[in-house]
Amino acid sequence: MATTSQHISQQFEKELQDIRSSVLTMGGLIEQQVENAQKALLTGDSELARSVISLDDEVNALEVSIDEECIQIIALRQPTAGDLRLIAGILKTITDLERIGDESVSIARMAMSLSEIDRPKTNYRELQSLGKHVLSTLRDALDAYARLDSKKAIKVAHEDREIDAEYEGIIRQLITYMMEDPRTVGKAINMMWSARSLERIGDHASNICEHVIYLVEGKDVRHLSLEKMKEVVKGK
Repeated sequence: MATTSQHISQQFEKELQDIRSSVLTMGGLIEQQVENAQKALLTGDSELARSVISLDDEVNALEVSIDEECIQIIALRQPTAGDLRLIAGILKTITDLERIGDESVSIARMAMSLSEIDRPKTNYRELQSLGKHVLSTLRDALDAYARLDSKKAIKVAHEDREIDAEYEGIIRQLITYMMEDPRTVGKAINMMWSARSLERIGDHASNICEHVIYLVEGKDVRHLSLEKMKEVVKGK
């Protein structure tokens, strides 16, 4: 017959798994926001942009709910060091997810502004490549979290370097456009802000991967170089 302590332990494990599942649900909503915000930006679809903005309330509510559940567990369960690390990692992860949602809303608003301007022949090709790279990185980060895969997390952190380089190239290109034709200034500035939001999404995806490494390896790698992070994972 199971003891009372075993029942409590099993219930605690279920609570932790339920919270992790809620984080993945939140991640799915965020991924949808990012994808739709990019589509709205590239196609000039204002209705799709509005749907991204309207989804933000659901994302925020889910963040608050997960946060409250974590605090309740800390207060009532008095978790051990390992479980406390898991809860801390979850709290940090949902903060980054919520900020990704905010950046998606910013992109959606830029999409609505750009939809009122004549679209260039390139149809914002500069942003299309960056957006695809960022979305792929976010998906990999969420997969690394779902699997608690620290090796995949390192791969995503490496991708963030490439996103930064791509972003800087876009900014240089847009500055050139504005210098050559002052009539493009308004459009270029909106594109710059959109590119900046995409770059920040990449940063937050990289942060999520740092949280994964913290959960799996028990090491805080937030201020380490990529090379040092690799040493932490290899030293497992």
